[in-house]
Amino acid sequence: MKGAVFAFIGGACITLQGVANTRISKDIGTWQAAAVTQMTGFVLAFLIFLLIRIQGRQGERGSSGGFRAVKPLYLFGGALGAVIIFSEVTAMQKIGITFTIAALLIAQLLSAFLIDSRGWFGVVKQKIRLPQAAGIGLMIAGIVMMKVF
Repeated sequence: MKGAVFAFIGGACITLQGVANTRISKDIGTWQAAAVTQMTGFVLAFLIFLLIRIQGRQGERGSSGGFRAVKPLYLFGGALGAVIIFSEVTAMQKIGITFTIAALLIAQLLSAFLIDSRGWFGVVKQKIRLPQAAGIGLMIAGIVMMKVF
């Protein structure tokens, strides 16, 4: 249940961030909006990290010294945020908020489907069955109908 609540909060924040970034980009530009967003996100995450550190807790897992154990490629995952923000803002400007979010959800599901079914990035390989594939197909059909009608 806790995971679903966090997923819901995260999803709502992604949408709100996209709308805010789209508005900001109209005043200062898309890449500038991405930079501001990444910078404010870094500042907040760093402050939370410091607060947890001051309280003597290590956070959810490990310590800051654990960076050496992470594959260097994965440490650049945050850089995808710039591409995400630019793409989302550009899409919202061109096709609107609702269709952009719907398309993002489909892209996320298809990517997750591939990662799970192939066991990429060290995740446990999952057997994808017909109900999961049908669910993705229904979502795609829903988006097509939303856009066409």
